[in-house]
Amino acid sequence: MEPTRNCPLFGGAFSAILPPGAIDVSDLRPVPDNQEVFCHPVTDQSLIVELLELQAHVRGEAAARYHFEDVGGVQGARAVHVLSVQPLCLENLSLRGSCQDAWFLSGKQQVAKENQQL
Repeated sequence: MEPTRNCPLFGGAFSAILPPGAIDVSDLRPVPDNQEVFCHPVTDQSLIVELLELQAHVRGEAAARYHFEDVGGVQGARAVHVLSVQPLCLENLSLRGSCQDAWFLSGKQQVAKENQQL
């Protein structure tokens, strides 16, 4: 089995450890500048890292939920389900001097692929 790999994101601003078999979608089709998109050829799952604009009217855990649900709405998601939202320890982040809090949201969205219907 192929090992996980450390992959630079957004020109090296930060990185993520990707699962075995992850394919960079930007090698296949255009991807917006505010996104990094990876897919898995066997499981048909995608990982999308998206830079989002600060929304001052929501904070903390509510902000994580807001953005996840907003992205689902923009993508025309048929279903948006938050599984969990957990705070990240700022000491472990390279952005620790730039943010007051950070959150990890795990969820599922059912979104049709390009030119497909759900």
